[in-house]
Amino acid sequence: MRSTDFEHTLGDLATSLGDPTRRGIFVSVRESADPLSAGHISKSFDIHPNVARHHLDHLVESGYLRVSRRAVPSGTAGRPAKHYEATNKEILVSYPARRYDLLAELLVRVVERIAPDDGPAIAEEIGREYGRTLAAEIGTPAEPESAAALSSVARAMMGVGFEMAPDEGDRFLLTSHCPFGTAATNHPEVVCRLDQGIVRGLLSEIGTDESRSATVTPHADPEVACITEVDPST
Repeated sequence: MRSTDFEHTLGDLATSLGDPTRRGIFVSVRESADPLSAGHISKSFDIHPNVARHHLDHLVESGYLRVSRRAVPSGTAGRPAKHYEATNKEILVSYPARRYDLLAELLVRVVERIAPDDGPAIAEEIGREYGRTLAAEIGTPAEPESAAALSSVARAMMGVGFEMAPDEGDRFLLTSHCPFGTAATNHPEVVCRLDQGIVRGLLSEIGTDESRSATVTPHADPEVACITEVDPST
């Protein structure tokens, strides 16, 4: 959302729902199973019926409420009172996006500039350290064998934004979405080594052998999953 759109949204919310009484009326109508009349609102909020109608009409003009077409018994003779119900208008404030994708891209460039030869190894070591820390948050599987270990790793990685799942053979982890986005596509030699390090760090802390290896093969086609092969022999 652009800054101007954000400010417009806040302005709309402040005008329509900034008043505490009007906000309470909106919530009451929205949460009610049946449409409510101005008379009902007047009694509930202890305000004059004209004031209740003013708030309701303002909410209608703003798109948060509408006059209901459902038949509601009035209980009195004469012209039936208008009843109000909530619309589907969302109350959503989205702050201007933080450019984490740009940050990742620039940080990878920093690593490549500072350590062009050692960047991938440094990335993997940082990944290992993070993986060990992450392992403490998911606990140790009851059976630290291949299937349970890979499921635990996949669960931990999903918790930080990866779409990852074990393959049926319990030897591979398939990543269909990487949270590093274009940085991974543009710099796989660094970013994928970071991913590889995270998996190795996780494996070393959840009951498997410290030496158990994991090797990431980046996808050449964005529609194809990245493959992390876990060596079953260790």
